[in-house]
Amino acid sequence: MSGQAVPADFSGRMLDLDEDEDLEVFSKNISQRDGSPMPNSPSSMVNQYRLEEDEEEQEDANTKDIFITVDSPESHVTAIETFIVYRVLTKTTRSEFDSCEYEVRRRYQDFLWLRSRLEENYPTLIVHPLPEKFVMRGMVERFNDDFIETRRKALHRFLNKISEHPILSYSPHLKVFLIAQELTSHKKQGPGFLSRMGETMRAVANSVRGLRCRPEEFTLMQEYVEDFSNKICSVDKVTQRIIKEQREYLDELRQYCPTYTLWAGSEEELAEPLKGVASCVERCSKETEEQIHHLSEVLVPALHEYVLCAETLKAVMRRRDNIQAEFEAKNEALASRKVDQEALQVEVDGLADRVELANNSLKGDWSRWQNSMRTDLKSAFISTAEKNVEYYEKSFQPHLSLHQQLKFAY
Repeated sequence: MSGQAVPADFSGRMLDLDEDEDLEVFSKNISQRDGSPMPNSPSSMVNQYRLEEDEEEQEDANTKDIFITVDSPESHVTAIETFIVYRVLTKTTRSEFDSCEYEVRRRYQDFLWLRSRLEENYPTLIVHPLPEKFVMRGMVERFNDDFIETRRKALHRFLNKISEHPILSYSPHLKVFLIAQELTSHKKQGPGFLSRMGETMRAVANSVRGLRCRPEEFTLMQEYVEDFSNKICSVDKVTQRIIKEQREYLDELRQYCPTYTLWAGSEEELAEPLKGVASCVERCSKETEEQIHHLSEVLVPALHEYVLCAETLKAVMRRRDNIQAEFEAKNEALASRKVDQEALQVEVDGLADRVELANNSLKGDWSRWQNSMRTDLKSAFISTAEKNVEYYEKSFQPHLSLHQQLKFAY
């Protein structure tokens, strides 16, 4: 990060894509420094990480007391609009719930309402992002099956991230979202337009005024977020480009295979080798298609989710800075005014408490978010590495068989 010294807990395991690392060669005889055997292949490394993840997931499952599922999407068509409604099924053992199971139907704008309420009530906690409202890249139709399923998974993940949060999971707005059959009356209870406008104007004024002295730890956080955002956006774009190129490659393979098959029918002496090439190309096509599917279903959603998370983090940092800026402005006004000092002192004291609360909330959430991010991205990267190994192993095998056929033929 720009050559600055960063505490270990900030930079120790940060995604670093700017430096090239040597590729390690694994062999059966290599051991680690402590004498324990080194995994002898990339696949065995992957399996080792998989075992660690399974143990962590089992431990989390044993401590959870609320389970949420988003499923069964249904299309609704009215004279004004077309929208999708999802079933939200909740099972819980928490005492504040009157029942242990609830089932409600929610549309996308209901999820938006929940997230906005959480951000309003917990401005310096990291509320997990929702998928974009509009059509994502690669989706031609807004309500085709792929788009609906992609959004369902993202909404399911959003609610589960909230339910796992030690503070947000106890929000009364989350409870209402999970149990109320209709949200209309609850939506009317939010802050009015003038109130929201006032908050926005104060935020703009504080932003223009700026901070006198942001604590160093939050400056380091902000630098980390900017660096993380740049890198995750870069990886996301490159992955999208790889998928695009692989789809073009797959289209060419599909045109390539029939040519060899037809050629084999007109060249008796070359028939077997040509059929072998056709078979090899067909196998490569199948494996390429599976790899594209895996990248699209596993890696891209994880990367894009944290592209959105980076924007969420930036917004949280801005809100924290706005709270501090407001406190500094009032404190300066208190020092310069001769009248109404008592009332202003009360306001300044309240803002001081608010700054302290904001700082403590963000610091507590920061570590939890980093752990979650690293777990999610590690899982996606390892799964992709495993799939790449499998792809090249399966794609390479037909080439070996073809080579043997050609040697035998000649």
